[in-house]
Order: sequence, then C-alpha cells, then structure tokens
Amino acid sequence: MVSGPSVPEGMSVQATIVEEEGTTSVVAEADAIRLGIEPAFVAAWLTLEMHSSLDAVGLTAAVATALAAEDIPCNVLAGYFHDHLLVPFADAPRAIALLGALGSAHRR
Repeated sequence: MVSGPSVPEGMSVQATIVEEEGTTSVVAEADAIRLGIEPAFVAAWLTLEMHSSLDAVGLTAAVATALAAEDIPCNVLAGYFHDHLLVPFADAPRAIALLGALGSAHRR
C-alpha cells in the first residue's frame, strides 16, 4: 500500500481509497519500488472464494475475529463479488489455513 495524492502513470492500481487526508492505493511492491515510492504495508492478497452480499452482516467480523485471535493483522477490501484480505506475507500461510478451517466449520 502506498499513500499520496495520486499514483504515477505506469503503475497498475488494484484498489484505491480516497480519504480527506489522502489517497491510499494498493499496488504491486515491484511497481512502487521501481517508481521510487516506499510501500507503507507489504502484504499478501487473499480472496475469500465465497460470494458475499454487500449488505451481509457479520462476515467481516467473523474473519477479523478469527485472524485477530491468532495475532494476524488484516486489512479488508470489500468487492462486489468477493471480500479481499491483505495480510503480512509471513502470516499468509497461517491465515489461509485458518480461513479454510473457518469455512469448513461454517459449511457444517
């Protein structure tokens, strides 16, 4: 993730959040480094495979609670069809296993 008024030309942006204080962009680490921008957070991008309604109640809370219980930081981006999680690369394998177990428990 990088923060600034705008992303330079030639950088592919995966997500953008515009706030009063500035614009946050999710970009590839290699793109940021190539353009001399220091990433504020380098993360693995995980996509929840289930289709979730934009007005669903509790999904983000359940995921965040499960990850927090294992001390895994997470930033959530809600798309139209899926929710996406940004977690530190080192924690990605644990997060994937945890989310798999959470999904299995929910399907029972």
